[in-house]
Amino acid sequence: MTSPPDPLRSPALEHKTLLWLVVAFTVAFGWVLWPLAGAVMWALFLAIVFWPMHRRCQRLVRRPSLAALLTLLSIVVIVILPLTVVAVSVVQEASLVYQKTRSGELQPGQYLQQVLEALPAWTRSILQRFGISDIPALGKSVGAAVSRSSQFITTTLLGFGQNTLNFVVSFFIMLYVLFFLLRDGPALSRQVMQAMPLRPAQTRELLDQFAAVVRATVKGNVAVALIQGALGGLAFWYLDLPGVALWGALMALLSLLPAVGAALVWGPVALYKMFTGELGAGIGLVVWGTLVIGLVDNVVRPILVGRETRLPDYVVLIATVGGIGLFGLNGFVIGPVIAAMFIACWTLLNDVRRQTPDSAR
Repeated sequence: MTSPPDPLRSPALEHKTLLWLVVAFTVAFGWVLWPLAGAVMWALFLAIVFWPMHRRCQRLVRRPSLAALLTLLSIVVIVILPLTVVAVSVVQEASLVYQKTRSGELQPGQYLQQVLEALPAWTRSILQRFGISDIPALGKSVGAAVSRSSQFITTTLLGFGQNTLNFVVSFFIMLYVLFFLLRDGPALSRQVMQAMPLRPAQTRELLDQFAAVVRATVKGNVAVALIQGALGGLAFWYLDLPGVALWGALMALLSLLPAVGAALVWGPVALYKMFTGELGAGIGLVVWGTLVIGLVDNVVRPILVGRETRLPDYVVLIATVGGIGLFGLNGFVIGPVIAAMFIACWTLLNDVRRQTPDSAR
């Protein structure tokens, strides 16, 4: 004799309860992971970027764990060690610039005053209309800003020493998670595809778009930024300017922003050279910045990424600035990825709606 069905255990109610439990514990698990979100995120991004290398390692050794270990060691040698060396150089340069500014050996305000005094009279009259008439006061403000910026860079980078334990823990967690993402990547991808309440083709399209944007942002933008920073630093070294590593790192960072980029650094320096009598050096820097540094984005990026994965420049700019504002430096990846997934989801929804008859909606 069978018992009557329990109305409190209907399939619809069970499904809704299970969905609410999934949502609740997903939010709770994300809350737990939030202090280490940066480490987990970069482990995922590095796994996506270096996945082709890992596939080649798998074909060579035929053992998933050993292949993941070899890929992990390659990432440490190719990416992490060089970035550590660059960070140490930037700290040293920032400290030196800060000390020279405080001692008076380096006077950015005086350099600005020389530029403003070399301007034509009609240009100075326009500046006066905008309230920029007190050149000495403006020079002091610029000098103070440069001093504060150098101090901020120095204290921020050296601040890792005050949080050494947190940094070391996050770093090793990133490597640990990265190892298992490399080793178990295909199985995890299949589980995600099975859990998504979408058609397999739709889920695959979203995952492919996510991976493509991550590769485009990390591999393309970071590589282009490093090349532009190195070329800018080379030009500054040739002109015998102080703080080559610092300004090169700043140009690399600004190169992550389309439309503006490294010109925010080399442009004012070129103007200063031209207005202070070094016309050849200023024109040469403009030519180098425009034809060499500026064109790297148009030559190198298509080779590394391919134009089919690129977002419009205005979307990248807005998403990058907004992402950095919300998530810090990690936002230069998170912002474009969110923007790309936003566009991909809406495109997929439009495709589904066009394929669905009006009567079925």
